[in-house]
Amino acid sequence: MSVPDLAPRPTVYGIVTVWVLALIAGVAIAVFVPAPLQAVWFALAMAGALILGFAVQLVYGRSTGFIRRVAASALGSLLILGIVTAAIGLAAII
Repeated sequence: MSVPDLAPRPTVYGIVTVWVLALIAGVAIAVFVPAPLQAVWFALAMAGALILGFAVQLVYGRSTGFIRRVAASALGSLLILGIVTAAIGLAAII
């Protein structure tokens, strides 16, 4: 028998935390990693964001909507890292 949540914690904070850390990782990669190795590091940052998304949602402890929350954190991280990558590509052209 499970105990119902009387005042469940908001789930948005865990998702946004992963997005912010993906943005920080993307900017750090853009600044500190040489251009030929950036693609590899962006893939590693996305893998780290996916694992972090799983970890944050597991720590959260609610089973309802788990897949949706992990998917939102992964998709948001992918979009953020894609935008940072596109910005780096445009800056290299200019």
